[in-house]
Amino acid sequence: MMTHEETMQAIKAGNIALGVEFGSTTVKAVLTTEDFKTIASGSYEWDNNFQDGLWTYAVADIWLGLQTAYANLQKQIHDNYSVAITSIKTMGFSAMMHGYLAFDKNNQLLVPFRTWRNAITGESASELTKLFNFNIPQRWSVAHLYQAILNQETHVKNIDFLTTLAGYVHWQLTDEKVIGIGDASGMFPIDEKTGAYNQLMLDQFNSLKSVQQYNWQIDNILPKPLKAGGNAGHLTEKGAKLLDPTGHLTAGAIIAPPEGDAGTGMVATNSVKKRTGNISVGTSIFSMIVLEKNLEHVYSNIDIVTTPTGLPVAMVHANNSASDLNAWSKLFAQFAKLIGCDISTSQLYQTLFDAALNDAEPDAGGLSGYGYYSGENITAIPEGRPLLVRQPDSNFTIGNLMRMHLFTAFGAIKIGMRILEDEQVLTDNIVAQGGVFKTPIVAQKLLSAALNTDITVMKTAGEGGPWGMAILSLYVANKRTDETLDDFLSQVVFANEKSETLSPDPIDVAGFESFMTRYVAGLDIELAAIKTLPSQKRKE
Repeated sequence: MMTHEETMQAIKAGNIALGVEFGSTTVKAVLTTEDFKTIASGSYEWDNNFQDGLWTYAVADIWLGLQTAYANLQKQIHDNYSVAITSIKTMGFSAMMHGYLAFDKNNQLLVPFRTWRNAITGESASELTKLFNFNIPQRWSVAHLYQAILNQETHVKNIDFLTTLAGYVHWQLTDEKVIGIGDASGMFPIDEKTGAYNQLMLDQFNSLKSVQQYNWQIDNILPKPLKAGGNAGHLTEKGAKLLDPTGHLTAGAIIAPPEGDAGTGMVATNSVKKRTGNISVGTSIFSMIVLEKNLEHVYSNIDIVTTPTGLPVAMVHANNSASDLNAWSKLFAQFAKLIGCDISTSQLYQTLFDAALNDAEPDAGGLSGYGYYSGENITAIPEGRPLLVRQPDSNFTIGNLMRMHLFTAFGAIKIGMRILEDEQVLTDNIVAQGGVFKTPIVAQKLLSAALNTDITVMKTAGEGGPWGMAILSLYVANKRTDETLDDFLSQVVFANEKSETLSPDPIDVAGFESFMTRYVAGLDIELAAIKTLPSQKRKE
């Protein structure tokens, strides 16, 4: 590990790497030295808005988030090392995958950013899945595009460029219309052999009568996919000012291909080679299993995406996970404040999580619930209505309540993972990451029970996507000839990584299965809530 003086000199010389990730609730920037150690971080809390029936983020908030996170990082560096950041060797930008950002030939955004959270493309996703014989989830960019065509939206005729959030930020900072292949695989299916979009499917899409009315073809409006290690451009003067409006940062940094949060999660958990897997828990939850062979069938709950190097991955993605868990935790924090109890966030979560482990029944005391803030693709629920469900004889305790919230955070994805079990998809290890794992043991133990498999949590579990993006940028800048990303991660980055693996407890496994029986049986309650409680537009 570098000394304080060595780190200060590295900052002065610009021998540092920046990774930024635009998550669902936080924009986070991480600065590392070339030995992969985080030396500063900055963040900006944001949230999507529900406008005109769609989940979106304002473009102004994208740049405010980036600049605020970077400014907070700069301040931390100044406070800790008494130096200013004037140059950065390499950097990269990642974001929540999928979604829809469409621009005209004047680079003007045609409609507000449509995020992955919008479950509005059922018709197009179904039609394209049949056309391609390949699952097209509702979140994917091509599903949003085709739905806009089916809806006869007038903006479609003016599309000149279509990209993701990560691709948009990268484009503005580099003038390059490229994208990491993992993020690209959430826009349109990828051909593993060529490392490009699947040509047959491009042709099939362009041949659709409803598409032929436009003067563009889909292959001409998508960003170019690049594998990890490819040079995706450099920070321009304009880009440097967008990132750092103070003007201290100079242009010229090498920038890695922009990736989705799934790709950075694979990197941050060293899960990019075949038979490895990881699971990321946050606002949404998704597991990624790198496949040895193709699946036998097409499944609506299994997305086939790629690693940052282009290997096929079976992705199980649920739109909803820990949001309601966090909401209830905040409620307890408010109560603590009302009674004059000063408790830190980490203490709060530790106390509540410990109750879920030590003061709860295996099946959460008969409690059930749905942390659905938006529609849920896996369970075919079109809209979100967070619900707590209990019967008169349920044992309503804090321990059971918190165990239920952890269980329901894993509920939808369990349904999808059962498909992979039936397909006999094999993994050597599943590594978990996300904020819930910052509290030791509890979420890891209950996730192990939910999936009935060993779960590993690394020391870097809390670092997550922005750190993974910084690592990808260092791979671009420092890789040796023919060094694969797998070798770079296993032999260099994670050579001395500490981790802990927990195996499933049979009692917890049985308890979770009992919970899942109630969870599946009660989905009609969620549908009834949607019918009887109309969606309300959120106030700004």
